Amino acid sequence: MDLESVIYKNSFKDGSWKTVLTLAYQSLGVVYGDLSTSPLYVYKSTFAEDIQHSETNEEIYGVLSFVFWTLTLVPLLKYVFIVLRADDNGEGGTFALYSLLCRHAQVGLLPNVQLADEELTEYTKDGTVPIDKKNVGLGLKSVFEKHKVLQRVLLVLALIGTCMVIGDGVLTPAISVFSAVSGLELSMSKEQHRYVEVPIACVILIFLFALQHYGTHRVGFLFAPVVLTWLLCISCIGMYNILHWNPHVYEALSPYYMFKFLKKTQRGGWMSLGGILLCITGSEAMFADLGHFSQLSIKIAFTFLVYPSLILAYMGQAAYLSKHHTIESDYRIGFYVSVPEKIRWPVLAIAILQAVVGSQAIITGTFSIIKQCSAMGCFPKVKIIHTSSKVHGQIYIPEINWCLMLLCLAITVGFRDTKRMGNASGLAVITVMLVTTCLMSLVIVLCWHKSIFLAICFIFFFGSIEALYFSASLIKFLEGAWVPIALSLIFLIVMYVWHFGTLKKYEFDVQNKVSINWLLGLGPTLGIVRVRGIGLIHTELVSGIPAIFSHFVTNLPAFHQVVIFLCVKSVPVPHVRPEERFLVGRVGPKEYRLYRCIARYGYRDFHKDDIEFEKDLICSIAEFIRSDTSESNQGFESFEDDTKMAVVGTSASNSEGIRMCEDDNKNSEMEDCLEMRVVKSPEIVRKRVRFVVPDSPEIDLGAREELQELMQAREGGMAFIMGHSYVKAKRGSSWIKKVVINYGYDFLRRNSRGPTYALSIPHASILEVGMVYHV
Repeated sequence: MDLESVIYKNSFKDGSWKTVLTLAYQSLGVVYGDLSTSPLYVYKSTFAEDIQHSETNEEIYGVLSFVFWTLTLVPLLKYVFIVLRADDNGEGGTFALYSLLCRHAQVGLLPNVQLADEELTEYTKDGTVPIDKKNVGLGLKSVFEKHKVLQRVLLVLALIGTCMVIGDGVLTPAISVFSAVSGLELSMSKEQHRYVEVPIACVILIFLFALQHYGTHRVGFLFAPVVLTWLLCISCIGMYNILHWNPHVYEALSPYYMFKFLKKTQRGGWMSLGGILLCITGSEAMFADLGHFSQLSIKIAFTFLVYPSLILAYMGQAAYLSKHHTIESDYRIGFYVSVPEKIRWPVLAIAILQAVVGSQAIITGTFSIIKQCSAMGCFPKVKIIHTSSKVHGQIYIPEINWCLMLLCLAITVGFRDTKRMGNASGLAVITVMLVTTCLMSLVIVLCWHKSIFLAICFIFFFGSIEALYFSASLIKFLEGAWVPIALSLIFLIVMYVWHFGTLKKYEFDVQNKVSINWLLGLGPTLGIVRVRGIGLIHTELVSGIPAIFSHFVTNLPAFHQVVIFLCVKSVPVPHVRPEERFLVGRVGPKEYRLYRCIARYGYRDFHKDDIEFEKDLICSIAEFIRSDTSESNQGFESFEDDTKMAVVGTSASNSEGIRMCEDDNKNSEMEDCLEMRVVKSPEIVRKRVRFVVPDSPEIDLGAREELQELMQAREGGMAFIMGHSYVKAKRGSSWIKKVVINYGYDFLRRNSRGPTYALSIPHASILEVGMVYHV
């Protein structure tokens, strides 16, 4: 099944109410698994050491008031009513905001950008507001466009948010599973519990990560029912505790109790905010997973189900604790102590399932964001496996999966308590939210063209709340908060080194590309024998002739009769429509049979396998030849600019275009197609290649001959020619640059994957040429 067609046939954004409600139900399992798990550990982390539960109930009421207003202001007001509107053609997350800014302010650092990319449908369809020339945003835009330093700061800010999301992908499974398993503490002694809790949590984590390669879609149908059951369970328990223990607990929702809490607890209360902020863990998922659902469905699910259920759960726990001050147990503030004893075991089972679902969501999100980073040139190429042919976005990355598992196990075994895990998770969560707030303030001015005063109000109001929580988390640096900082620093170094090295390598390619005059001086034969077949030269250049080609021509006695310079590039949009996939043009006159093909992908696009990609590539060249209207007798001076290219879609998206047929039947005939007879060989039987050509418009004789030659070359086989680069810092470079390029980038390059379309090609069809880059 063609996944690209699935992506663009999903028109649920403006669907019926039935569709919206169905999506709202499905979003429970994907979006809200992590957020719904937080009642397991919020109170326990808050009352760990910094504050004590007293008979005046000022502490528990103050914490409840903080939880209520934090849930109301951050997930409900900030995300549901404001941030969700800043989608990038339906996609959300840190990179979506960065992508919006890249397009509206030209602050992106992708090297091989073209003006043709701005004509993509999704590049301009995000509802651009007419620009007021007096708007202060124009001045801010010009400042960002002029200063490279500000562009790098913006990139680093986006990468910090991304790295913290990856860090959260390590911490969330650990704290969720560990907190769920901690329910065993009420049914056994402290000594037994110490030796049972960690092994069980580790077994569940290993099982969770071992199942990743099967894909979410195989067990995903269970996710929404599990989360729905969990939400109904905690809301019913909360309602029972409110009515049975303290019906007046609703009074604690008043902001006055926050003031009383801070006045009494002072520094201890401020430090305990690091535990309170765990109530909004997973809020960023509402924005990050927007691409799988619609704004309305996510808003409905949160506003009418998730938000009320969580408020009831926290109120119920507070009502129970307000009447229980002296329990003979060291675990008196946990979630399970407020669960009626008769249903404690069923609730424990549901909680473990819920923890697995919440962990699954953040793991899948981590895979997705690493794929986006890789597409934008900010992470080394990794093996990406699409686990579903029907559901877009469900991917599996083996290397990342096992790294996450080892880090999760290390944190679980190393910390062994919810307090330090909560400190670590809290810092990761609040950092991502701060980054989102900063980027959103720029989006308000540069993309929405609103008043800069409005942006200042946004960043001041929400930034102040998040800065308060950030300071409370950062003070716990030695008590676990160092973990997300260390993880993020490692990933940030990897990302920036890869991005810097890739950028320098591209700049070297541009500076050393071959002049078109050199090519024209060789003549149509290129001064060598042209043999049957297609030579596919992989390059990052979108114009000009790569130096690797001159290396071949000057050192080899023969070369392929058809040469294609292929560039697979990413553009700052989530998806590129299939009908806009390829840019195709000529390099030199027609008789040279040199073509340039640029395959464009968005940062969330699905890359086809090598066979489908190869067919689409050849068909795009054939369609270009059929529709090319340029004169064949143009002078050489007209070929100095090879940037004139035509937009050609994939074969599946162009029903009226040329289609390619391959078969082993030597006697079959087909009407309305160009054919080449294949010479019989006693040893090798080659496939016959045919182009099925539409009836109209008529193809002239020159184009027909060119198509026939392309078929003949395709039957002769295709060779993939790739440069095996050795990047070295040039003499006179600083020692930092030498370390980054000679050791850091070189190590990452040697351990990263090649182009996706070349992974399954037989080694006999690949020719690698070593080149040294002095950058």
